[in-house]
Amino acid sequence: MRGSVTRMTAAAVLLLVLSGSLPAWSKPALSAADVFQLVYASSPMIDREGRRLLYLRHSMDIMRDQPRSNLWRINIDGSDHRPVTTGPDSISSAALAPDGNRVAYVRRDDTGQQLFVSWLDSGQTAQLTRLPYAPDNLAWSPDGQWLAFKMLVAEPEPGMGELPPRPRGAEWAGSPEVVERTVYRADGTGARPHGHDHVFVIPAAGGSPRQLTSGDYYHSGAIAWAADSEALFVSANRNPDWELDTQNSDIYRVALADGETTALTDRQGADANVVVSPDGRTLAYTGWDDRRMGYHRNRLYVMSVDGSERRELLPDLDRNIEQPRWSSDGKRLLFRYDDRGDTLLAATDLRGGMEVLARGLGGKQLGRPYSGADFAAGGQGSYAYTAGSATTLADIVVGKLGSDRQRQLTHLNDNLLAHRSLGQVEELWLQSSFDQRDIQAWIVTPPDFDPDRKYPLILEIHGGPFANYGPRFAAEIQLFAAAGYVVLYVNPRGSTGYGEEFANLIHHNYPSQDYDDLMSAVDVVLERGYVDPRQLYVTGGSGGGTLTAWIVGKTDRFRAAVAAKPVINWTSFVLTADVSPYFSRYWFGEMPWENPDAYWQRSPLSLVGNVVTPTMLLTGEKDLRTPMPETEQFYQALKLRGIDTAMVRVPGAYHTIARRPSQLIAKVEAILAWFGRYAPEQAG
Repeated sequence: MRGSVTRMTAAAVLLLVLSGSLPAWSKPALSAADVFQLVYASSPMIDREGRRLLYLRHSMDIMRDQPRSNLWRINIDGSDHRPVTTGPDSISSAALAPDGNRVAYVRRDDTGQQLFVSWLDSGQTAQLTRLPYAPDNLAWSPDGQWLAFKMLVAEPEPGMGELPPRPRGAEWAGSPEVVERTVYRADGTGARPHGHDHVFVIPAAGGSPRQLTSGDYYHSGAIAWAADSEALFVSANRNPDWELDTQNSDIYRVALADGETTALTDRQGADANVVVSPDGRTLAYTGWDDRRMGYHRNRLYVMSVDGSERRELLPDLDRNIEQPRWSSDGKRLLFRYDDRGDTLLAATDLRGGMEVLARGLGGKQLGRPYSGADFAAGGQGSYAYTAGSATTLADIVVGKLGSDRQRQLTHLNDNLLAHRSLGQVEELWLQSSFDQRDIQAWIVTPPDFDPDRKYPLILEIHGGPFANYGPRFAAEIQLFAAAGYVVLYVNPRGSTGYGEEFANLIHHNYPSQDYDDLMSAVDVVLERGYVDPRQLYVTGGSGGGTLTAWIVGKTDRFRAAVAAKPVINWTSFVLTADVSPYFSRYWFGEMPWENPDAYWQRSPLSLVGNVVTPTMLLTGEKDLRTPMPETEQFYQALKLRGIDTAMVRVPGAYHTIARRPSQLIAKVEAILAWFGRYAPEQAG
């Protein structure tokens, strides 16, 4: 099985094929080294003529062990496919100018992330800024004269007391850090710098940036320009209690001339993702009324640019609407949404007449089969989207409103994945033993699968918990299958894509009957007869790590478990995670000291006295979302009980422990090594 690769010369392989000893179609399984060769597309942009498209191409730098991205261009007919940028430094926040000949983007220089513009006809590039902090959310004005962006405006760090003068040449300790903010750090970046995000504008030909917004508030949402280029529309949380009420945002009009800011929405809830119609008269945006639920679905709204005549489109579509974009004629809005493990591109007119344009969007997640996709609307009714599948990552597909014809422009992984024998992904529906609800799942079988054999099984659980898996390519899942495991992954209650009611079955009730959904799925697969019931294993990350730790406290049916970046104790989690106000408000509704039993009864630590399953913990040392002390609590508790355990600490990693290619490989190898340790032939 693993580790038994035989090297053969081409002549030897040909001899085996001719003799019938080796099938002519035999392909190697996906290997860990292949992870460095994977490529995917994102962020398509189409010009106003609907003739040319730009996108970001993401690849893995094996020498720097980092993902990297560069801009590429291609005509809608598939011709003239070539790079716009090259090199090891990644491109982000790309925005195509209205004239279709310039593209702005963010890229690193010797001081940090800066704003650049490239001309597509000449290939010339200009650096527009030398900013102290990274710009983001780039947006061109319709007249092409301005670029807007958001950036941190720093403020002095607070102090506490004063030290006496330091003698010249003295080497004193660093000054203490004083923390007075509610949210003072963020997973992925660490300590948050002092200051607030504000909106800036800069002449597109270069010059000095000018700050438009002000106040002690964060202006971190989308930026859209008025049709006359004299104002911007932004999403921001400018409410008095923004530090604690983190999800409450509104849409504002900001005048270009003097920064005068006018609120256009005022409800309790989230209003964001604003886009302006081509004629400049109507705003579209997404939002929801805050009901203090664990999950709120984004709804689609339109209103006049002065904030009047607000109304909801598609109120009966019980799905989370994302990324609204106007068609070039302003008659329709395109958007995407997840539905039962799939991601769809759809369009609606302003009366709510909806049509589905495409299915199978995705392919942007490298490691596990999460949703996530991009799309764009361009001139002449054109659109483009990222399409993925169970056997490949995101490529660019284009279409046109009013036509059923679509064309795939890129085939970025064909030269690799088409020559690998991948695990086959099969959809499975079952009923939960708890309440007979329909639950969707997928089974991935090894490349050389034989239904008459007996295989070990890995139950792999998604995080979130408000997220979903689907029939999408996932390197981690495929590497498990290549190692000889049947892999089962499930969308238990709480998963998105099945409506608000299904997601909120775990509201103030997580973990709970999602456990029954998962166990029911395992039982259904066992009934098929090709899984060895003595070789069941379980793993998951984040919310899936929490459920893994919960499972081993509820049952001893698994030979071994790996809980990656789990929550173990809800009280310590809520008081140490990077966004405590959000978790305490929406996931519990009461503070730990107000109802400690509610926190304890849902904590895997409360079940640790039942655990007999060998359980490994795997977490990034810099994780601020499910901080390392969560892992350490469970590890120490298992050690005190004499249960086989190990703690794998990923150096330098935040919550996304597999962001770098080698980290993804190391994660998979650690999990397989732990499960292999407890295989029946090695079990003591």
